Amino acid sequence: MQNDLSHYKEILVKGIWRENPVAYQVLGICSALAVTVKMSTALVMSIALTLVAGFSGLIISSLRHLIPSNIRIIVELTVIASLVIVTDQILQAYLYDISKQLSIFVGLIITNCIILGRAEAFALANNPADSFVDGIANGLGYSMILMAVAFFRELLGSGQFFGISVIPQFVYDMGFQDMGIMVLAPGAFFIIGLLVWLKNSLPGGISHEKK
Repeated sequence: MQNDLSHYKEILVKGIWRENPVAYQVLGICSALAVTVKMSTALVMSIALTLVAGFSGLIISSLRHLIPSNIRIIVELTVIASLVIVTDQILQAYLYDISKQLSIFVGLIITNCIILGRAEAFALANNPADSFVDGIANGLGYSMILMAVAFFRELLGSGQFFGISVIPQFVYDMGFQDMGIMVLAPGAFFIIGLLVWLKNSLPGGISHEKK
């Protein structure tokens, strides 16, 4: 039991931090630019991608001995697309306004490098339980960066936190202005770059591995 817990902990640490899909592998950047103007849309996107990553890993791993190698990509995309369609329908049914804000980006989870990459690199070679944990771990790693980017973009770009104004009016009266660049794609690039630098400078980062 203890060995199982240590094993799953290692998978989680690797996906969330040590080999973070955004900060270490530089994957999933497109959605990190597109859906991080508001924390609400970033949160929903994070949950959607994490669940799709986890369950796609579980299903593909369960079918790995039945999938012919010459059509494995087609099967993987079919599984991922089916999960994304279900996710999109649930969002439209229960979170319609946010679903409209996310627009096509939920559908583009199908082509997200993180999802397909974990299916190819991990799910096809490991058991279903490990593959599910690996998918969730990489989804949480993606979510951590996405939410951090959204926090700074929404706070500095509009003075809000989950749509609630948090910067007092007297601060604006003193001359403070929202940073318009933060609601544009370059603002996301700047923040992602700083987060990648910070992550890889901390213990366990690339710069430490090279020493």
